[in-house]
Amino acid sequence: MTTPRALWIGTYPNNGAGTPAGLGEGIWRVDLDPVTGVLSGAVLAGLSPAPSFVVTHPGGRVVYAVGEQAHGSVTAFAAGPRGELAALAIVDSGGADPCHLLLSADARTLYVANYSSGSVAVLPLDADGAFARATIADGPLQVLEHTGSGLDADRQEGPHAHFAAYAPGGEHLLVVDLGTDELRRYRIEADGRLEPDGIAATLPPGTGPRHLVVGGDPDGRGVLLYLVGELDVTVRVLRWDRATATASIVQTVPATVTPRRSGDSILPAHVVLDGARLLVSVRGADVLTVFDVEPATGLLTRAAEVDSGGAWPRHFAPLATWTVIANQTSGHLAALPAPPLAEVVPPVRGRALDRSTSTRGHYLAIPAPACVVAAV
Repeated sequence: MTTPRALWIGTYPNNGAGTPAGLGEGIWRVDLDPVTGVLSGAVLAGLSPAPSFVVTHPGGRVVYAVGEQAHGSVTAFAAGPRGELAALAIVDSGGADPCHLLLSADARTLYVANYSSGSVAVLPLDADGAFARATIADGPLQVLEHTGSGLDADRQEGPHAHFAAYAPGGEHLLVVDLGTDELRRYRIEADGRLEPDGIAATLPPGTGPRHLVVGGDPDGRGVLLYLVGELDVTVRVLRWDRATATASIVQTVPATVTPRRSGDSILPAHVVLDGARLLVSVRGADVLTVFDVEPATGLLTRAAEVDSGGAWPRHFAPLATWTVIANQTSGHLAALPAPPLAEVVPPVRGRALDRSTSTRGHYLAIPAPACVVAAV
C-alpha cells in the first residue's frame, strides 16, 4: 500500500476572483495517490477569505495563506494531526490584494507581494514559524512601494507586484511587477529586511511579467531565468549576470499556439522547471504547455500542449509522477501523468485540443481552486 501525498489547495471565493470574500471559502486538504494519481479525501481544513496563494513552513506545522482582498491580510495556521487548520494569527499584508508569498531560506521571514497596491511587505517569524510578536502587534516590518505604469492602460495603470523569487546567489530578492514591466531588485539584509537596489531587468512594453523560475547554468555563461509574460502571452529566457545583478533576454517564445476556448483572453499563469522540461499553464487556451530545455544552452523548444482537464488553469504542481492542476473556473483539480507527453500529440496551429482524448487523468471537485502546494 502506498502512502498518500497530502496537498493544500488554496481557493478563491466561490464566485471567483474579485467577488465578496469570507463567505465559506478556505484551504482544502486533498490526498494524491502517487502511484495511481487518484485524488481523494477532500476536506475543507480551514476557513479563510480568498486564500488564493498558500505556502508551508519547512517544519510542516504552519501553513500561511494570503487573504486576497482590498484590505489584504496574511494568516498563519497551525496544522493539526488530522489535517485540520487552526488560525494562529492574522496580520496586515501591507497592501491590497496580496497574491504571492515567499518564505526566506532560514524560515524567519515571509515576503508578501501585494498586487493591486504594487507593494512588497516583510513579515518576521519566530523560530517555530508563527508570526513574531512585533508582527502581530504592529504589522509588517517593512512595506516597500513600487511606482510606474505600463503600455496597457487597463492592466498596467500602476505597479502590480505579482511574484517574488530569490535571484541566483541568494543575495537579492526579485519582485516581478506586471504593471511596470520590470524585475525589481532588493538586497536582502541579514535580518530579512530589504534594501531597494534598482531594476534587475526591464521587459518590452506590454509584457506584463507574472511568474518566473530560476534555471541552471547549462553553458557556464550564467544562470537563466524563465519568465512568463501574462499580457503578451510569452515565455522569455533571461541570462543572469551575477556581477551586475541584472538579467538580459536571450530568447522569446509564444506561451501557446492553442486558440482560446471561450470569450476570455489567453493569459499564461504559472511556470515550473521540472527536470529537463519547462511547464507553463495557460488560461483561456486551458492547456499546460511543455517545453524541452536544451541541455547545452538552456533554451526552449515547444514539445507539446496538454489539455489542462478543465477551465482556467491558474496554478499547478508536479508531484511524484503526476502534475496536479488547479482549474479555477471549472471548479476542480486534475491530476495528469507527468511528464505529460506519452499520450499527447503537439497541437496543430489554430486547432483546439479535444479534451475527451488529449489526456488521461484523475479529477476532484474543489470550489474555485487557485493554488496547489504539497504538505510537508
